[in-house]
Amino acid sequence: IFSGLTAMEKKLAEYKCNTNEAIQLKLVRFPEDLEDENTTFNPEYSHQVFGDDEVAFGYKGLKILLYYIAGNLSTLFRIEYTSKVNEKFDCVEADDVESKIREIIPPGFCTNTDDFVSLLEKEVNFKPFGMLLHTYSIHNEEAGEDITYQIYKADMTCPGFREYHERLQTFLMWFIETASFIDVDDERWNYFLVFEKYNKDGATLFATVGYMTVYNYYVYPDKTRPRVSQMLILPPFQGEGHGAQLLETVHRYYMSSPTVLDITAEDPSENYVKLRDFVLVKLCQDLLCFSPVKLMQGFSQEMVTEAQQKLKINKQHTRRVYEILRLRATNMGDAEQSRSYRLDVKRRLIGPYKKKQRELAKMRRCLRPEEMTNQLNQIDLNLQREQLEESFQQLVSDYRRVLERLAQA
Repeated sequence: IFSGLTAMEKKLAEYKCNTNEAIQLKLVRFPEDLEDENTTFNPEYSHQVFGDDEVAFGYKGLKILLYYIAGNLSTLFRIEYTSKVNEKFDCVEADDVESKIREIIPPGFCTNTDDFVSLLEKEVNFKPFGMLLHTYSIHNEEAGEDITYQIYKADMTCPGFREYHERLQTFLMWFIETASFIDVDDERWNYFLVFEKYNKDGATLFATVGYMTVYNYYVYPDKTRPRVSQMLILPPFQGEGHGAQLLETVHRYYMSSPTVLDITAEDPSENYVKLRDFVLVKLCQDLLCFSPVKLMQGFSQEMVTEAQQKLKINKQHTRRVYEILRLRATNMGDAEQSRSYRLDVKRRLIGPYKKKQRELAKMRRCLRPEEMTNQLNQIDLNLQREQLEESFQQLVSDYRRVLERLAQA
């Protein structure tokens, strides 16, 4: 029996495909991009669609093609495979891959290449949505020229934007670990979009680079607190500095509004925090309250007030900006300066531990002594010191990277 089972199992194992590899994404500008493997990229995640194993069962050589026209993101969706398990012979059923993808991509996609290519010819009519906020250019080594990018602020009243956004947000599933689609009927959402300008047969066209969604929370009595919800720069454009341009542009947009208190972010990823550190330090470094003399005197209410009023930065983020700029102004080779810096940062880091100890003191008043020892054993002072030192070292190395990037900017 067992040998039969393993043979069957082996056979079925051949019909398992990793969905991160099977899904092939493209942003198409020219018909020849369809055949060019260099324009293909894959998801980082597919667990939200295909489960934690990120596996599709029932196919050999499975390819899930999701090709998008670079600008308006009209979609081609096709599934290809070399063979598929057959219920009659194998008594098992293949996963319904198609319906899983259909759940997240909006209807109205093409299923054959010819239709897709004929849509590509109409792409010359596509223009960005909304209001132009910022134009910048980046030198491209490969092309040997400067490429121009533009950032727009759009909303659901822009004709065609709702449908475009539905296509755009499907990328979140593949590149943000805990992505979710937003309620576009809520008018408190703002959308910021990045486009690249490119030439095709003498005409200027626009390609989608990435975007950010921001939710405007109401703060009593007459203010709002914009919160960055999701931000994505599409993989072909990552590492070129677009995230920093986008975040800085969004900050500048809200800075000009008297009703905005400050800008926050929802559940930020590590990469987002690094990006935000860089952008906020860049914005703050010229404020008077962050002059080297003042940095050496320690974190002050003046910094909090000035950063919030002028740049819409909240207290917690201002504190990080202060620590980064103070590191730049500190000679870490000088024992006294370096000790003073370390103590200053560690005092902030120890906050959560101190809070725990206050809670323990409260418990001590209402627990029996034997219950108490268990609780106390969990907080070992030596361990606390080690963890603190580790957090500090990690922080300083993150801060140094921000300062390096700043020096190159």
